[in-house]
Formats: sequence, structure tokens, C-alpha cells
Amino acid sequence: MSAPVALVCGKDIARYGFANGHPFGPDRHDHFVNELQQEGLSERVTHLAPRAATAEELLSFHTPQYLDLVARKSVTGEGYLDGGDTPAFRGVFDAASSVVGATLVAVEAIMRGDQRRAFVPIAGLHHAGRDNAAGFCVFNDCGVAIELLRSRYGLRRIAYVDIDAHHGDGVFYAFESDPDVSFADIHEDGRSLYPGTGAAEETGKGAAAGTKLNLPLPAGAGDTEFYAAWQRIESYLQEFPADFIILQCGADSLAGDPITHLQFSEEAHAHAAARLCAIADAQGHGRVLGLGGGGYNRRNLARAWTRVVRSFLDAG
Repeated sequence: MSAPVALVCGKDIARYGFANGHPFGPDRHDHFVNELQQEGLSERVTHLAPRAATAEELLSFHTPQYLDLVARKSVTGEGYLDGGDTPAFRGVFDAASSVVGATLVAVEAIMRGDQRRAFVPIAGLHHAGRDNAAGFCVFNDCGVAIELLRSRYGLRRIAYVDIDAHHGDGVFYAFESDPDVSFADIHEDGRSLYPGTGAAEETGKGAAAGTKLNLPLPAGAGDTEFYAAWQRIESYLQEFPADFIILQCGADSLAGDPITHLQFSEEAHAHAAARLCAIADAQGHGRVLGLGGGGYNRRNLARAWTRVVRSFLDAG
């Protein structure tokens, strides 16, 4: 009998990372996997292998012109895919496609009913736009998952919750006018951190006006501020119930990250994962997908993501 939580790991997503001392290095995957094994959790999950996303799947979110650009850069491996944060490298198209495919493997397992929760460590690339790379993110697996959950599986409402230190701008602006995508994001105030977006006043546009929740916190905010903001997320998710919950659990919001300024502990990530499982169960579907997101202190990301997996397991 399969374990109640799916974990999608492997070399195909481990290679998504940038060399020469870039914060998003390819070693992040193995730091998490080693921690999970040391905590005795690896044997308690169902291990699934990543796959590459198809062109059709990528095109559910991204434009054909952008896919062509990444494909060309993937051959030469030269230059950047954006203004200077996201380097090209040989094979970047395949590596980024595998991240999207890994997220879809997790979605498929949940939608088959094999597991109700799943986690993908090298995923949650929330900055990529429909036609651009940004902030270390080439393809937006979150956006592809949202689109396919609706078109392929017929779900109506998807909830996206983000506790990465950086605002999930690639997801927010892609669905800013879509009232059926719930969006709740706790992040460092954009006045002190990339990408400079996610003000509290950004609550959606058009038919979606008032349906999005951005919760910027000041640099230096810790668990006390997190828990206060989290209560607002729980109220929001009650007001806008969904058929599937995605948690982008970037670990760069923990104290000691080299490029951000929030001071959360790993307990914040454990709490968020546990509460989302309880909310999903109460709403009758139980579906929660965790995506690793950012995190550049290796010890932090290993601990925070392991706590997410433990919370999923404890929730049953």
C-alpha cells in the first residue's frame, strides 16, 4: 500500500540550478533529501520520479515565443534569460521542463486519489511570467499547475498560498483578474526586497477585484508577525474555498537567509502545512501540494521543507 504523501525528487530536477556561486545552486535538492533521510521520513513517503513537461503543457501558461527563446538559449548556454538574475545554461530548457513535469506528477498523483498531499522540493518557480523569466525562475510550474487543474481535471477554484520571502508576482499578475484563483501571499515588503511588488492594496482587478490577499511584512519580521498574518490567510480561505490548495513554501523567509530579511523559524512552515491540510480536509477534498520555492541557506531549506513533509504525514 502506498504511503499517504507523495514526494517527487530525482536528478532531473536536481540539475535545475545555476553554477559559479549563484544562490540557486544545483546542490539544494540533495541538502533536502539528506535531511529527510536523517529524520527517518524518506521511507514514510511514496517516491515518484519527475518527468519532462510536454510543449502543450508548458503552453497552457507560457507563450510560444517565450518557449522558443528558452530553447535557443538552452543550446548556446550563453547570456541571461532576464535582466541579469537568471542565467542561461546548456540544457536549461530540459531542466526547467522537468521542474514543471515534477509538479504535474504530483498533481496527477493527488488527482488520481493515490495521495492527498505531495511535495516537490525544486519547484514553486513563482516569478516567471507568461512570456519571461525572472528571479531565478524559467518556467512557472505553479501557473501551469493552476491552468491544467482547471482545463484537464475540471476543477473550478484553486487556492495558491505563498510564504516565500519574495512576492509571487509571476502567479499574482497572471491571475490578477481571475476570480476563481484564490491568492494569499505573506512576503517581505517590496520596498526592501525583490521584486518590489505585492502591496496590501493589490487585491485583484476587474471581476477579481477584492479577491486576492497580499500581506507584506517589514524586514526583520519573525514568527509573531507571521502567525498574525497567517490568521488572515485562514479567514480568507474560508471566504474563498477552493477545490485544490497549492503551498509555495520558500525557505528564504527563515532567519539567516543570505539574500532576504525575514526572521521566521521552521515552525512557521510546519504550521502553514498542517493548517492547510486541516482546511483542505474541512472543505471536503484534502488536496494540498507543497512546492519548495526559494531558500538559499542550505540548512534552512532542508529543515523547513522536511517540516512541511512531516506536517503532511502527521495530518494523515
